[in-house]
Amino acid sequence: MSGTEKYNAPALDKGLDIIETLAEAGESLTQGEIAKRLDRSVSEIFRMLVVLRRRGLIALDETSDRYYLTTRLFELAHRIPIVKRLTVAAAPVMQRLAAQTNQSCHLGVRSGDSIVIVGQVDNPGNNVLSVRMGARIEFWRTSSGRVILAHSDPEVREKAIASIPHPDKVPAKQLRTELNQIASQGYEQLESLVVKGIENISAPILGFDGFATAALTIPYMERLQGGMPKEECLQELLAAAESISVQLGGPARALT
Repeated sequence: MSGTEKYNAPALDKGLDIIETLAEAGESLTQGEIAKRLDRSVSEIFRMLVVLRRRGLIALDETSDRYYLTTRLFELAHRIPIVKRLTVAAAPVMQRLAAQTNQSCHLGVRSGDSIVIVGQVDNPGNNVLSVRMGARIEFWRTSSGRVILAHSDPEVREKAIASIPHPDKVPAKQLRTELNQIASQGYEQLESLVVKGIENISAPILGFDGFATAALTIPYMERLQGGMPKEECLQELLAAAESISVQLGGPARALT
């Protein structure tokens, strides 16, 4: 038995299970629906719901008796120094990037086996394609995840390949080849794995150690009028990602 398996906190486990269930559902749930998804009785989770409400982590819509996550966890996450520094440094750069390219852009960081969106700026035009702030996306389904992993410490990369199953069962050898190619060119340009007709252009945000702390991505939407060519968007994105990297102590001219 490992050190972490020696100690149990059932109440804490229940509370975290409820939070994860609401996050994965992406919508509000009744007490009964939460209990059913967790395969627990309503009475088992009742006290946990009360405590989570009191701590401001969840809220209850009293007209429908449905529970939903508040922004409290998101706010707590932004108190982590690196995330706060990252979003502060990135915000003005992303605003300029969206205005220059007439494309939306978002900032993603790794959280376990997912990518979490911690920054989002819409393009100034009438037609907007954006990813919801705080969205949690399956790791291998995002260019952000692939770019971050490609520019991570080799040991971290290998551990992720081994521990995060690819939804399409892509062999580890192929993943290594693809990640090496991304690392070599310094970015990824790939048709979206989620939305048809969109091409993701993604570049890493590098920290002082030269490894990726985040990824800046443009979900490129081709416009019939007033659009910047894809190649120019790529150059603007690389310049923006490098600007943010330098503010975080990362290497200049890291992206080519």
